[in-house]
Amino acid sequence: MAVPRIDHDRLFKELIETFFFDFVDLFLPDVAHFLDRDSISFLDKELFTDVTSGESHEVDLVVKGRFKGKETFFLVHIEAQSFSESCFARRMFRYFARLYDKFDIPVYPVAIFSYETPLAPAEESHTVAFLDRTVMSFSYHAIQLNRLNWRDFMGKRNPIAAALMSKMRIAPEDRARVKLECLRLLVTLRLDPARMRMISGFVDLYLRLTEAEDELFKRELESTPQEARETIMEIVTSWMEKGIAQGMQQGMQQGMQQGMQQGMQRGMQLGEAALVFRLLSRKLGELPRSVADAVRTLSQSRLEELGDALLEFTRREELEQWLMDHETVDN
Repeated sequence: MAVPRIDHDRLFKELIETFFFDFVDLFLPDVAHFLDRDSISFLDKELFTDVTSGESHEVDLVVKGRFKGKETFFLVHIEAQSFSESCFARRMFRYFARLYDKFDIPVYPVAIFSYETPLAPAEESHTVAFLDRTVMSFSYHAIQLNRLNWRDFMGKRNPIAAALMSKMRIAPEDRARVKLECLRLLVTLRLDPARMRMISGFVDLYLRLTEAEDELFKRELESTPQEARETIMEIVTSWMEKGIAQGMQQGMQQGMQQGMQQGMQRGMQLGEAALVFRLLSRKLGELPRSVADAVRTLSQSRLEELGDALLEFTRREELEQWLMDHETVDN
């Protein structure tokens, strides 16, 4: 069964739409200066058909706002681009021309490039010229994440910074630290649970750590103040529970290919493992990832035994001893 393709451009569009003012404050300070924040509205998706090719293209995000202290309006057009495209600048011009023609108000075009390569500067203009003159010169505001240094953003109390640091230029040895810095910054923002999950999920998607990097992440987490550390551990625990749930789904999908009964049994086992781990977390507090991994690998009969035994646990050490006695954890 095919793995669903991630729509990266849509993820960025939803992120920017949710945190639009934070995006403007961080990357478009000139726009932030002249924008009347009480006037904005998100326009319905704009579809343009290329009459030469017959293809339809959807503009990512169009926001209408008023100039501060004036009665005149303008548009901010934001296009998210997750891969390098040779004709992108020309496409940006076509979007600009059609938006300007339709609404007859100024348009401020912005492109945010989220691809990992190439590292060379992206185009940010489109020009039509003859030998003796430039007929048309169009430019847009380009934000190329792989040319930005994450260290320049770690001190900014901004949810967009917390999310997009995960896509900036990061040395391999800094990946674990950047993920932790994203979460530390997120904790200071005190967002509502839905927005917190959105940012943390974005970070986890784009900064998946190796086993060695994960160990470094946990060591650095120990130096975080206790209150922040507890909140970060709640986020990490939710990632693990989500991973267990995904494992259950994958097990069921594999079972459909290899044998329906075997897949359903594996899916049910992983689902029960997720439930047991959640109960353990509620009873004993935050638990290390090694415990989650150990619980997930238990057989069906061992899970049932642990489900009975957890009622008697009062300390984490008792759980770890039980796992050692059953040869699932080597401490």
